[in-house]
Amino acid sequence: MDRRQFMKLGGFITVSVASVGLAGCGGSSNSGDSAPGGLPPATGGDWKFPQSVASGDPRPDSILLWTRAVPAASDGVAAVSGKAEVTLRLLLTASDNSALLGSNTALGGTMLSDVRLPLNPEFDNTIRHKVTGLQPGQTYYYQFVAGDVRSNVGRCKTAPAATAEVDQLQFAYLTCQDWSINHWGALGHIAANEKLDFIVHLGDYIYETVGESFQTGLVESRHDALKLPDGTFKNGSAGAKYASTLADYRYLYKKYRSDTRLQAVHERFPFIAVWDDHEFTDDAWQDAQTYEGSLAADGSHVRQPQRRRSANQAWFEYMPADVSLDTAASGFQNIKIYRDFQFGKLAQLVMTDQRLYRADHVIPEATPNPATGKPLGSIGTRYMVAQDVFNAAEAQKMAAAGAAGDALAATTMLGATQRDWWKSTMKSATATWKLWGNEVSLLRMGLSGVDAIATLLALKAIPDLAGKIGSTAAQAGGNVAVAGAIVGAVTSGAAPDKAQAAAGAIAAAAAANGDTVARTTAAMGAGLSQIQAGVAVLAFGMAQSVAAGGASAQATAAAQAIAVGYIKPDVQARKAESPFVAAAGLQAALAPYFRRFLLNCDQWDGYNAERKALMSHLKTNAIGNVVALTGDIHAFFAGTVSDDYDAADGGTPVMVDLVSAGISSDSFFSYLRDASAALGELGALVAYPLTLPVPELGSVSLSVNLLDYTMGKAAPTLDTLLEQVKVQLRGALAAKGVPEGQLDTATLGLLAGLKANSGFSTTLLGLAQQLAGLNSNPWLKHLNTDAQGYTVVTLTPGKLVAQFKQVNKLVGATAPANVIARITTATVAAGTPAVTIS
Repeated sequence: MDRRQFMKLGGFITVSVASVGLAGCGGSSNSGDSAPGGLPPATGGDWKFPQSVASGDPRPDSILLWTRAVPAASDGVAAVSGKAEVTLRLLLTASDNSALLGSNTALGGTMLSDVRLPLNPEFDNTIRHKVTGLQPGQTYYYQFVAGDVRSNVGRCKTAPAATAEVDQLQFAYLTCQDWSINHWGALGHIAANEKLDFIVHLGDYIYETVGESFQTGLVESRHDALKLPDGTFKNGSAGAKYASTLADYRYLYKKYRSDTRLQAVHERFPFIAVWDDHEFTDDAWQDAQTYEGSLAADGSHVRQPQRRRSANQAWFEYMPADVSLDTAASGFQNIKIYRDFQFGKLAQLVMTDQRLYRADHVIPEATPNPATGKPLGSIGTRYMVAQDVFNAAEAQKMAAAGAAGDALAATTMLGATQRDWWKSTMKSATATWKLWGNEVSLLRMGLSGVDAIATLLALKAIPDLAGKIGSTAAQAGGNVAVAGAIVGAVTSGAAPDKAQAAAGAIAAAAAANGDTVARTTAAMGAGLSQIQAGVAVLAFGMAQSVAAGGASAQATAAAQAIAVGYIKPDVQARKAESPFVAAAGLQAALAPYFRRFLLNCDQWDGYNAERKALMSHLKTNAIGNVVALTGDIHAFFAGTVSDDYDAADGGTPVMVDLVSAGISSDSFFSYLRDASAALGELGALVAYPLTLPVPELGSVSLSVNLLDYTMGKAAPTLDTLLEQVKVQLRGALAAKGVPEGQLDTATLGLLAGLKANSGFSTTLLGLAQQLAGLNSNPWLKHLNTDAQGYTVVTLTPGKLVAQFKQVNKLVGATAPANVIARITTATVAAGTPAVTIS
């Protein structure tokens, strides 16, 4: 068979059978036999393996093995110069060679495979070879040989037989490993410490941009600046660039895989990978570029089929995935990466592609802003989307598409063919657990603008109210409780004379041991309305309850009672027409925000109808024990996915979604913190600035994460709030030059000081507790939006246990020696779509 015909038919994947040779290509287990196309073997010592080796897509009888070899004198990330085509050897054995991991020492034991494989410059000197005829559930070791040079030893493990009773499966899932920010200490930790059967990678393996705003923060020194061979400026002729050619995308994979920690992970564990958006372009759909301000002349997204094809090919060449690429096919959908895996009777893993077939966002970025006439851009279309506007647009698109036969065609993430495959695969799965390799979160992440604004305005009013209570107390004989009642009554609309009379009546009722009803009756008898009386009595009682703390504590307690008991409900009820909104001078600024919002419509919240269709399929067919393994959003989340989040009770839980933070990419919190700086009063929903004095170092500045509580994290105690800032504080001290050996002690010392700080223990804690009281997303059982890390899953027939492993921040210009900062455990018991956190 002609070599080029073989490569075409093999989809650039050669195949051999263990102990037999290269099937159909004249290959043999004897390395001296003929090779594909009669190519000569590589000779001499002029070779290297700059990206080491990798394995992927473990099946019960096969595994895909990968490497890249180039001349020793060449640049390991440069384009191949066109060296004559040669063959390399691949050796594979079942003998234990674990002691050789991390080295290029010759494999020992009986070789089950010794085949010669073509090294072709057309594919950037990469080799993708599938070995079949293997035993299920077996560990193998492999090595490539170019002339006299050996690659590092690789280890892989096949999946158990489909009918096998599997007691336990352990794997990690990873996502979002931006080269240009933070550090890759997590990868080194995985290679050195985790005991895994395989790794699931959910995409953003590379980032297509260089020098983007989110890539300009601190980064470890071993990651030098990326230099795209071609690259296109995002704006004009300077600033950030993005990959736009095959050479650019290949360069990124080569550069990322030059890091020995990522190499070590690939050497030790087989990967099961899909892409997300950054393997092509940020927030991609099909072949469309969605960069801010990059619309075509007609207002639509710029379509880039050739760039998309280049991204497809580079991913295919560098990812050890058993999929096919048709370079002869026209169009950009020339590869299919969605596929499934079975691990005995224990688990079925379904990997989907949520970029290549998805429709445009329901509200396109080109939609005119009613106020300016200019395109909305990402805010209002992808992020912070008004839910009523979204629902109307989705319904309109579905109605139009339904007339053509598929109501979901214009609002789909999976596309019709993949959606049907997903449904069929889930329905026919016989394993106990159905795991879904899902790039973007299924969890509803919403926010009531009404409740959030009401809470913020109420909290903002507390200092002013406390001041009024203090000054009023001076006129009331120093009685802060009476002053609180007066200010409460006036704030709720009572005339000052009636407020004073009512406060006296409340005090008299209290002196006679009257309960709340008696006090309220007395206040109404003095001329207050029922609402005014209720506020006055509440303020009086709260001030009395903290009398032992002194006048200041009493004034603050009474002020909080008035703010939360009256101002907040008034703003919730009257919105922009509330006098408290007007008094703050914010009617115009806040008017657009008195509605519900979806925080991120690039994930499943933006494809709600299709999500409901998938959940309905699971529910109708009683398909249980479904757990999504998710990445993308640079945060840890755990929660339940409902059949219809918009139902009055939030719907019925159908499955669980476990979301992992990125390996290195900046956190979801950091993005929203920066964006919220332009929102004025609303910025307090996301972050609280805090400056701490540090002996001999001056001070450190923190942005305390309030986004977690705004989104639905349980109300904190003082200790849990301190624990939340611990990792950020440690990183801030490291940035100040504190040696790592002293970091933990220094961090604990500052936390002890914070605990005694009233600004932290009273003001900040109260704010966090009030935001948690919004109860924005009750299905979220865990969230940590300011984190990097990865997740390890231990699966048994009775339960799934996921360990969210958050990593510490940079220490100077290096990854921390103490990598793991915090482990949070999420447990899903078989038979119940629920998750518990410990």
